[in-house]
Amino acid sequence: MGEKVVAGSFDLSDRQRYRDKLQQCLTGLERLLAQQRFDRPKNLMGLEIELNLVGADGLPKMLNAEVLERIASRDFQTELAMFNLEVNIAPHRLGDRVFDRLAEELRIALAYADRKAAEVDSGIAMIGILPTLDRDDLVSSNLSDVDRYTLLNDQIVAARGEDFTLDIEGVEHLRCTSRSITPEAACTSVQLHLQVTPGRFADVWNAAQAVAAVQVALGANSPFLFGRELWRESRPPLFQQSTDTRPPELKAQGVRPRTWFGERWITSAYDLFEENLRYFPALLPICDEEDPLAVLDAGGTPRLAELVLHNGTVYRWNRPVYDVADGVPHLRVENRVLPAGPTVTDVVANAAFYYGVVRALAEDTRPVWNRLPFEAAAANFDTACRYGIDARLEWPRRGRLGGTTTVDAVSLVRDELLPLAEAGLDAWGIEPADRDLYLGVIDERCRRRANGATWQAATFHRAQEKGLSREAALAATTRRYCELMRKGDPVHSWPVGLPEPAPLG
Repeated sequence: MGEKVVAGSFDLSDRQRYRDKLQQCLTGLERLLAQQRFDRPKNLMGLEIELNLVGADGLPKMLNAEVLERIASRDFQTELAMFNLEVNIAPHRLGDRVFDRLAEELRIALAYADRKAAEVDSGIAMIGILPTLDRDDLVSSNLSDVDRYTLLNDQIVAARGEDFTLDIEGVEHLRCTSRSITPEAACTSVQLHLQVTPGRFADVWNAAQAVAAVQVALGANSPFLFGRELWRESRPPLFQQSTDTRPPELKAQGVRPRTWFGERWITSAYDLFEENLRYFPALLPICDEEDPLAVLDAGGTPRLAELVLHNGTVYRWNRPVYDVADGVPHLRVENRVLPAGPTVTDVVANAAFYYGVVRALAEDTRPVWNRLPFEAAAANFDTACRYGIDARLEWPRRGRLGGTTTVDAVSLVRDELLPLAEAGLDAWGIEPADRDLYLGVIDERCRRRANGATWQAATFHRAQEKGLSREAALAATTRRYCELMRKGDPVHSWPVGLPEPAPLG
């Protein structure tokens, strides 16, 4: 979002001028869609992973500038806080042994970054929320030294007009306040991109929304925040509350939060961009010199810079993306549901399941979104965040009975969605060996009811049973997590608990 945003102030005319430009961009998008100007299918997928920097003690290290200087690769970038990095993997064509190639690229990139981080006594951790983060770590002075983060923080804080309240009740209850958006930096995720044609966009987005809860249930990896055990996947409530521009009065009026599941199935990508303009005031009203409609009139391809920037400040769990490559516009669905980690194998297995099941659901002759109320999909998402792999979800009945029923997430996956994911990967042309390896990881997670969140929670409690304090148990759990993450075996196979100390002598 806004790589070239620079710090500055806005006057009273900026927002109206920006609103006018946004409307021009939306009109330009509508014309591009009507003229069928978009790129043809290339079966392209992309991947981004947000990372944490941790020391040998398991505590966060505020060193991203130093580590990035040593990594010296455009594949790695800053993220919101000084203990965050992001790695971006170049787009891949879905097919053949793409997932094995992807896993190998990730292992090489992360091992390299880990070696460079070690030069400043730090290391890379792929985890949804670092268990050892303290409230004092998530303050505005620890924001990355990048203008766009400072400006975004200032604008969200100004829009809210008061402290942010974090209130999450799970296994334990956390309630505290923050004077900045920095707690959002605790949330480190995997973003999966899929390029689609305009005609396919709505089906793919609807399918991704329908299956988002299942993704969370399978991949939950964020049970702790500020020393409290909360939801199995605590990122979504934390992200929503730490970016919430609404004081209580606006929330009571039904104003939408900027971190948003949505409220309806769609018929076009246009629906989502139009909603973003209609519901959400600009946070960064920075106008580009381009006249998008004049560019279109001249036969060119507009960047739609204001629309793209505004879209980056509305945090949908499945976000529409407009981009231009080699002078040709394209659309992507950006899936932002999954937490980072625990291992490369787990990340790639999550990706394989997503790309397979979304293709199968999007091509189903009886679309799931015609049989599942949107409100049920949204409720499923919250339920999966709260209970993880033990969640029970509402889902359409199989066969001709109609209606919905409540089913264990693991039963839904093993009985219905894994076969669909297998068919979807076959349709992409994925090699059977790749397909079976990574979907097998998902199946084993279901069979054992084990994922990153269950391992973290169980290991933490074992550590406490051995007499460690809460703080020491969280640190020991984090150190053990990082050790097993580097070893690379999928999380369902990790032994619960801390290793016994080696005998002396």
